[in-house]
Amino acid sequence: MSAVFISEQDFDQNLLAGQTLQKGEYDQCTFRNINFENGNFSSFVFNECEFIDCNLSLAKLAGTAIREVLFKDCKMFGLNFSDCNEFNLKFRFENCQLNNSVLYKTDIRKTVFKSCNLSETDFAECNLSGAVFSECDLNGAVFENTNLEGADFRTSFHYQINPTSNRLKNATFLRSEVHGLLQSFKIKIE
Repeated sequence: MSAVFISEQDFDQNLLAGQTLQKGEYDQCTFRNINFENGNFSSFVFNECEFIDCNLSLAKLAGTAIREVLFKDCKMFGLNFSDCNEFNLKFRFENCQLNNSVLYKTDIRKTVFKSCNLSETDFAECNLSGAVFSECDLNGAVFENTNLEGADFRTSFHYQINPTSNRLKNATFLRSEVHGLLQSFKIKIE
């Protein structure tokens, strides 16, 4: 079956009832309220698309191109974004559950994570310079050799970031959450 090109189309659970999404390139499409759990998006291309209220948990992303894509109100447990096509990889997340996802070694500068649960998410060796973590729960998230220069953590919480093993120049944090930067030193703050 050859790949399709689909532009400016809206998809919902009724349109796809009982069918899988055809492999191809999707340009400026909206996917709303669809269960893609365990789906295979290998080698798909998504340009300027929106996924709203979808379940993408454990979907396969081998070679998937994700360019200027918005994920809003989505359940996205265990996704491995490291498998994506890295050319022009750009996305934004709003009110998403990205628990246990992997972004290892991705170059995702200036990415916005707004009101997301990022528990146990792997950001090791990422370039997150200029990223915004707005009202995000980062409990157990892994930051190791990560470029966080200019990143904004002011409204996020539960993070543990070792300043000696990550680049933090010009990153911003709230004073009340500074313990998340000092925990690796095993010092007491009262």
